[in-house]
Amino acid sequence: MSSLLPAVRELYSRRPEVFYLQPWELQSLLWSLGYTEDLVDEGEISAAVEVAREDWPGFAWAAA
Repeated sequence: MSSLLPAVRELYSRRPEVFYLQPWELQSLLWSLGYTEDLVDEGEISAAVEVAREDWPGFAWAAA
């Protein structure tokens, strides 16, 4: 997950519309946009998404 978390954060900053996608939806998106070399396990993506969303400014407001 060490390289996946920065990739998810960058993806969120460049494409805020993907913020609410599920990990299974992000799996192929991360690969097709070149953020990962292979399809990453959904569990790893889910963990990275959870951390990235906690750090994202305004997420608590947006999720409410």
